[in-house]
Amino acid sequence: MRNVKPSTDEKEKESDGSLNSESKETSNDQIHDDELEGSMETLDEKESDKSANDKKLGTEKGKGEVTQQDEMVGETEEEKIKKNLHSETTQSTGGSNTESHENNPALKEVSITGTPSETLIETSTENGTWSTQAAESQHEKESQKSSVSIDSRTYDWKLCNTTTGSEYIPCLDNWQAIRKLQSIRHYEHRERHCPDEATTCLVSLPEGYRSPIRWPKSREMIWYNNAPHTKLVVDKGHQNWVKVTGKYLTFPGGGTQFKHGALHYIEFIQKSLPKIAWGKRSRVILDVGCGVASFGGYLFEKDVLTMSFAPKDVHEAQVQFALERGIPATLGVMGTVRLPYPGSVFDLVHCARCRVPWHIEGGKLLLELNRVLRPGGHFVWSATPVYQKDPEDVEIWKAMGEITKSMCWDLVVIAKDKLNGVAAAIYRKPTDNECYNNRIKHEPPMCSESDDPNTAWNVSLQACMHKVPVDASERGSIWPEQWPLRLEKPPYWIDSQAGVYGRAASVEFTADYKHWKNVISHSYLNGMGINWSSVRNVMDMKAVYGGFAAALRALKVNVWVMNVVPIDSPDTLPIIYERGLFGIYHDWCESLNTYPRSYDLLHADSIFSTLKEKCNILAVIAEVDRILRPEGYLVIRDNVETIGEIESMAKSLHWDIQLTYSKNGEGFLCIQKTFWRPTKVETVASAIA
Repeated sequence: MRNVKPSTDEKEKESDGSLNSESKETSNDQIHDDELEGSMETLDEKESDKSANDKKLGTEKGKGEVTQQDEMVGETEEEKIKKNLHSETTQSTGGSNTESHENNPALKEVSITGTPSETLIETSTENGTWSTQAAESQHEKESQKSSVSIDSRTYDWKLCNTTTGSEYIPCLDNWQAIRKLQSIRHYEHRERHCPDEATTCLVSLPEGYRSPIRWPKSREMIWYNNAPHTKLVVDKGHQNWVKVTGKYLTFPGGGTQFKHGALHYIEFIQKSLPKIAWGKRSRVILDVGCGVASFGGYLFEKDVLTMSFAPKDVHEAQVQFALERGIPATLGVMGTVRLPYPGSVFDLVHCARCRVPWHIEGGKLLLELNRVLRPGGHFVWSATPVYQKDPEDVEIWKAMGEITKSMCWDLVVIAKDKLNGVAAAIYRKPTDNECYNNRIKHEPPMCSESDDPNTAWNVSLQACMHKVPVDASERGSIWPEQWPLRLEKPPYWIDSQAGVYGRAASVEFTADYKHWKNVISHSYLNGMGINWSSVRNVMDMKAVYGGFAAALRALKVNVWVMNVVPIDSPDTLPIIYERGLFGIYHDWCESLNTYPRSYDLLHADSIFSTLKEKCNILAVIAEVDRILRPEGYLVIRDNVETIGEIESMAKSLHWDIQLTYSKNGEGFLCIQKTFWRPTKVETVASAIA
């Protein structure tokens, strides 16, 4: 347990995106702790005016060691699990501060309950219950291990010189690889093509970039200079996608199929099929070809979490606009490989003229939607073939009818939206295998038993269907609890499974959730110098059960969290979806499919120590810098050696150290990115068009 107290005169940032930093002070008072003894280091920073041209480092004013004693009342099941699972392999590299001091009554009690020395430690999964995406997909990544000692090297950060400049996305802007493609018929040029060596340069800032407008105001407007693109204004302005209004880009809430606003369209879908029950039965949905993600942005009002995705294509900066607005979105395409999600996890899939040719090649792309759609889930297709009668639309509608019938999807309703002059066809995926077994013609075929529907990372699309789980103990055989009950209740299908940490999965699930509620409520929200009013887009880089995101939701913190399950970690992503949250698979040795400056806070619990053994850790930090916004936060819990290395790199990046802590070989670090950019330039050969 530890106490940290920001200064009482800490300034609130202006809601118009002012670049003035918060004035932060921390007390050097020392506080009792009879359970955990150690030192906590805090740095005061001078208040500074930050801008895109600011090259100054926040000045270090002082450091203080802090210890605390806090009475432990009883031992909960959560604490027993943590004690039993505590790894004995890490040893303290320094002495503890055992001196006891009285608590300063002026300080709020901010306990970092479950500091790294107490957290649940993963056991080996080689022969365990949990497989990994890396093992499932047989995707072996060659080690990019740095041969130079992090502690002894001098950092020489440079700006990336690329064709896309301040919007560089390494695995999508690899022109060397794209030029070598034999075909782009299946959108291969929109898929991931990562450079042979991960980049270590930093992405520049757009001229005039400033701190984003805060949610919920950001849903309606963003700074033009943060995403200076007008092509969609010209192409889609008449459909109310986006407009230029002075120094802002404004979003009236329209879309191709809902030019009169997303809220009316959302209500139209609900009235067409009340069983959809937004925010109760339908909680986690997938929006294909999302545009600027207004559909997902307004579904927040229905307590629905939308994974919106679209390719980086002619619809210039659409996903960038969405993220800048504070709406979840990611770059992706229906191409030749599976989407980075497990099977049977989305309650509903939506496509509003998403420009995906579902009807071709035996419905191969539609079969991928079938893989990720939960049994009993719905597909809402709002497109011209549903309601227009020109020859091409009639032909597509006929083909879709044949394909969906052969897939055993029921066409539940065709509903007309008179206000927008459109219509939607709503299909339902079966909940048993009777229709599959009774088909006269077995096309598309059923997938082989060896084809795991949850294997998603770098796996080619298969033109087949997986059987629907029917055993009561299998995931997908029963619809999840209604939201919000599903957030806290362990899924029925993990009752008989061993968990990631070696205990019963359901017990670990509950303990993990309780642990993160403790940590967040007692420390993250109060004691780390994080200005939560500026935080909207959050990523958990190693989510495990999703307890961090669930706790933020339970504590009513107005953020959304992209939960990442690394491909070499136990495959717990289905559990995250089951509890009404969402996430993706990812290999952190590669770049993420998102624009620069996408996230306000990155949470990294026990992941960097793993990554430095198999990746170029400088490239990982460069990627963190790329996706984190200026004035955004990186929160790390890891071993002391790793914490020290990351802190050293953060200082070389001119980031502000908010808080450091170490105990028994384990540590904690909270740092804030600044607007600093290097002056030297490095040309990235693969990224020159």
